[in-house]
Amino acid sequence: MKIAQFQDIHRAYKKGVDVLAGVSFGVGPGEIVALLGRNGAGKTTLIRIAMGMMEAQTGSVRVFGLDPRKDAVEVKRRVGYVSEDQILPPFLKVSQVVELHRGLFPTWDDDLARRLGARFAIDPEAKIKTLSKGQARQVALLCAVAHRPELLILDEPAGGLDPAARREFLETSIRLLNESGTSILFSSHYMSDVERMADRVVMLEGGRVLIDSALDDLRESYSLALITAGPEVTRERLLGLAGCLAVRQRAGSLHAIFQLDPEEAREVLDSALGIGDMRTTSIALEEMFIELLGGHGVEATGGPP
Repeated sequence: MKIAQFQDIHRAYKKGVDVLAGVSFGVGPGEIVALLGRNGAGKTTLIRIAMGMMEAQTGSVRVFGLDPRKDAVEVKRRVGYVSEDQILPPFLKVSQVVELHRGLFPTWDDDLARRLGARFAIDPEAKIKTLSKGQARQVALLCAVAHRPELLILDEPAGGLDPAARREFLETSIRLLNESGTSILFSSHYMSDVERMADRVVMLEGGRVLIDSALDDLRESYSLALITAGPEVTRERLLGLAGCLAVRQRAGSLHAIFQLDPEEAREVLDSALGIGDMRTTSIALEEMFIELLGGHGVEATGGPP
């Protein structure tokens, strides 16, 4: 059974404009899934639906086989959650925030909480309002993981932190997974963090899943073709080829992403279009993200694989 399962999720904030337009994927036991997409792609909306903070207009979500709206208490007891905009009570001391969470979770691990507190070196008597952004985020992470959740959900949790604090934050999350077999669903704009942490990548674009692939497969089974544009070589023709996910126009050339390795992409291009003036290469995750989503250009994406 999947730890979390999204099935044909639709959600709009204004009529006729879907933020999510049929999103389906799952998170398996012990799996780390990175949720990627440009700003406004629906990552936070999807996470809030999983947390029961928002309801899908159509489709269904199940967490541990439960409805996070109808079985809210049971789901939240088994989930750890940290978001970029999470606000802890500013007037409370760190120790009071920890104690508050300790009372909410039957599986709270005092030893783990102490170890995390020592690792983060945060004064338990300090008030939340006196902490830096990074320190407050560490307190939130401590509270999210000290009850050893079966699923840890992180919504841009390291956004705005300096590189050292971000790495510390994510390494703590990974350590929890290794110790407890916890599944993790996280969103991030930092491709280096995704490559360090994720087993699988789910990329959202246009309200749908554009890519759902193991990270190792992304490295080995996707490629970038650089092709000279011409009357017979257009974006539309390339998008019609087998395995072509997206095409972007760049100063007289076309950049095409294929769900094929470089040699397979070359064979498809040569066979279908007789293209000789091209170069096909493997592609790094960050470059793939830029090429697929094309900055802010709507012409960058083709369609889901």
